Amino acid sequence: MNDFVTIVEVGPRDGLQNEKQSLPAATKIELINRLTGCAIPVIEAGSFVSPKWVPQMADTESVLAGLELRQGTRYPVLVPNMQGFERALRCGAGEIAVFTAASESFTQRNINCSIAESISRLEPVMDLARASGIRVRGYVSCVLGCPYEGMIETSAVTRVCNQLLDLGCDEISLGDTIGVGTPALANSLVKSVSALVPIKQLAVHFHDTYGQALANTLACLDAGIRIIDSSVSGLGGCPYAKGASGNMASEDVVYMLHGLGLETGIDLEALANTGDWISKQLQRPNNSKAGRALLANQTN
Repeated sequence: MNDFVTIVEVGPRDGLQNEKQSLPAATKIELINRLTGCAIPVIEAGSFVSPKWVPQMADTESVLAGLELRQGTRYPVLVPNMQGFERALRCGAGEIAVFTAASESFTQRNINCSIAESISRLEPVMDLARASGIRVRGYVSCVLGCPYEGMIETSAVTRVCNQLLDLGCDEISLGDTIGVGTPALANSLVKSVSALVPIKQLAVHFHDTYGQALANTLACLDAGIRIIDSSVSGLGGCPYAKGASGNMASEDVVYMLHGLGLETGIDLEALANTGDWISKQLQRPNNSKAGRALLANQTN
C-alpha cells in the first residue's frame, strides 16, 4: 500500500449545507479557490439537489461557473437523480457523487424510498455517466449506526456497496453519518467491505459526534484505506445528533497524516489559514484544533 493519502474536501458541499447561515456564491467560490490553492486534490464543489430542501446549494451553477480550476484537481458535485445529473452535465461537471444508505429507515426518511428503490433510481444516472465518461463516487450513509435503527449490520453495508460497485461506481465512501463508530468497529467494517470492493476504491467519511473521528480514521488507515473525506475547519453540523460537531476537520486529519509520514501534497499552513477565513465568514468558531494551534504559532 502506498504512502500517499487522498483527501476529499467536503466542506463546500456537505459542510456548508449543514451550516445555519447561507453564504453568497462569491464567498463559496473564494472558499473553493482557496482550497484549490492549498493543493487539495478533490474538492466537492456543490450539489444539484432541490433548492426547496437544501437552499444552501441553490446557486451551485453560479459557483461552478466562477471557479479557477486547477489542472489535476477534481471537483465532484452531488446529484440525487437524473434531473440533477442533467444540470451537472450542462455545467460541464467532470465528476458526480450519488448517495444511498445502509439503513432502510434512514433512506425512507431522507429520500422517501427504500434502499432498493434508491439504487434503482441511480441506474439511468450511472448509465448516462458511463456513456459521458464522467467519474462517479457513491456515498453510503449510516454504515456504523442509524438515528432510527441503532447499530447497522455489516452485511447491510456490504450488500449496498456491492450494488454500487455493480452499477459502476468508481469510488465508494463509507459514511458514519451520526458519528457513533469506534476504531475497532470501523476497522472491522473496512476489512469486511474490502473483501468485496477493492480497497483502493474505498473512502471513509467520519463525523466527530463522540470525538472518535480521528481515531476511527487511523484504524481505517491500518486496514489499508487511502482516501479520506474531511471538511475544512470542521464545517457542518450533524442534523441527526443535536449539538454534534459534525464533520472531521481537514486540518486535523492532514496534521495527523503528515505526522505519520504519509503524503497528501497539501499545504497545511495555507489550509489552516483557509479554515480561519471561512470560520470568520460564517461568524462561527473554528472547529479545527490543529488549525487553531497552527494559527496561534504563527502569531507567537
